[in-house]
Amino acid sequence: MADMTVSDARARLADVVDAARVGHDPVYLTRRGQRVAAVIDAEDLGRLIAAAEDLADIEAARAAREEIAEGEAVIPWAQVKADLGLA
Repeated sequence: MADMTVSDARARLADVVDAARVGHDPVYLTRRGQRVAAVIDAEDLGRLIAAAEDLADIEAARAAREEIAEGEAVIPWAQVKADLGLA
């Protein structure tokens, strides 16, 4: 049940949800032969979002280290806390 049309999915929604939830494989919904959406398990989606956020944080840290290595001025921690109203 990897690909199915939107109209078929509408008619078999419970089966689609169960397939995604139990099998942990996405069910791709198609319209005119093109994939337009996917139904995935909610916990799988949560893990994907967390992994994407972690990857974005790693990339931001890498970019910051590159800026420091290139001589960009750093902002003192005390200033950051003050700007955020934490000091």
